[in-house]
Amino acid sequence: MSKDKVLFNLKNAHYAKHKVTGEDGTITFDTPVAIPGSVSLSLDAEGEVTKFYADGIVYYVCQSNNGYSGDFEVAMFPEQMMLDIWGMTKSKNGLIVENANVQPASFALLFEVDGDTTGRKYVLYNCSATRPGINANTKSETTDPDTQTSTITVSPMADGTIKAHTADDATTATLNGWYTSVTLPTDAT
Repeated sequence: MSKDKVLFNLKNAHYAKHKVTGEDGTITFDTPVAIPGSVSLSLDAEGEVTKFYADGIVYYVCQSNNGYSGDFEVAMFPEQMMLDIWGMTKSKNGLIVENANVQPASFALLFEVDGDTTGRKYVLYNCSATRPGINANTKSETTDPDTQTSTITVSPMADGTIKAHTADDATTATLNGWYTSVTLPTDAT
């Protein structure tokens, strides 16, 4: 199988709410739910480089990996995500209600990016997201849809795992089951 040379076209975004179970902090994930209308995902690496000087030189260099942060833009976040992740509620008379006292839930973000050969599927395991703002514009000569953006922070899990993506030789079972459950590594080499 030939390898991808380029990646393009964000698609098939899903979220999977997670819960910490047991006293050891084990995380379990709900079944992934689709987020249709992905527009862009732009995440920057978080962390810093620390240099230790001795004998008149840089004697030791340490890099911290604090995950990623950035923006996720979609056409419109689905109502179910507002309920599941941002803790909004649905009233009996059909209102989606935001409460300032409710903290957002953590989740895994799954998505894929096309490539010139196969593309890659990604999972960011421990995400938190700001609620999307409100953006609305008047219609002019052309109809340009408004979008919604949420700032995402991806933090390491207790064992240090942050993200994963499919390798060029990922198994068929991994590829086919990507959106049925959150895939965790079975071992690392």
